[in-house]
Amino acid sequence: MQFDADKISPKQNYKFLSGSIIPRPIAFVTTLSVDGNTVNAAPFSFFNVVSSDPPLVSIAVQRADGVRKDTSRNAEQNGELIIHIVSESFVSDMNETAARLNSDESELDRTSLHLERVNGFATPQIKEAKIKLLASLEKSIEIHNDAGVVTADLLLARVLRYDFSSDVFDEEKEYILPEFLDVVSRLSGNDYARLGERYTIRRPD
Repeated sequence: MQFDADKISPKQNYKFLSGSIIPRPIAFVTTLSVDGNTVNAAPFSFFNVVSSDPPLVSIAVQRADGVRKDTSRNAEQNGELIIHIVSESFVSDMNETAARLNSDESELDRTSLHLERVNGFATPQIKEAKIKLLASLEKSIEIHNDAGVVTADLLLARVLRYDFSSDVFDEEKEYILPEFLDVVSRLSGNDYARLGERYTIRRPD
């Protein structure tokens, strides 16, 4: 089966991309509203590493009917965001934050998750996450469709600090221990996946 991407609908493109590019890591992001009162939390699976020098990650935040989401707006206005890697222990709480709420409502009120303050950041982080990437916004790029309408905001975030739980970090070797992270990845539709069997293939010299 073959489809020309410019001849099918945005919904079909989304289905084909999200079903083909799997599994996808999840960025569970907290940002702070401009008034400093509301903590926004939302998951994004259009997320990955861009560069290690400098340490940059990308998060694509889709717009809803052209309306910018709180995460991208807050990150641009405040210049910071905190990215949490999702473990299975709180994936249900993470899913609750995907609800569409008003900008003055915190999605975290729908969960049992706990916030904690971080030195040097106005935005709080989620205590339950075993890996936290504390970041500044490097750049925000508007993504336009063929009609010129902005459909997404691509955030490039520079990691300023890594916060690892001691049970997922080998301090001597400086390795992340995935077997203790219980990481969750995104598939298509409403489906998620656990980390499967690991195996090693050595790269050629």
